[in-house]
Amino acid sequence: MRVTANSETCAVSSLCVYRVPGVFDQDEDGLVLVLDESPAEALHEEIRRAARGCPTKSIRVIEEKAAGEPAAAVKASGESVRAGDRAGGAG
Repeated sequence: MRVTANSETCAVSSLCVYRVPGVFDQDEDGLVLVLDESPAEALHEEIRRAARGCPTKSIRVIEEKAAGEPAAAVKASGESVRAGDRAGGAG
């Protein structure tokens, strides 16, 4: 899994930070920062929940195959997109 976030669309709700503080944080303006772009597998489900719960859909989760090849990007809405396809912005 790889995690990215778009601080330009972040609404500073902090839900992601509360849900997975080891992966998400906020800058001095309160905008989302990703601390760990390749988090441990034990955190994957909470990260997916954080992405689905983001009010501006600013968090993007890219699922990877076991061999490390991108398999699918999961937009914050939970919709899967193949890694080679355009996922529509920040997710």
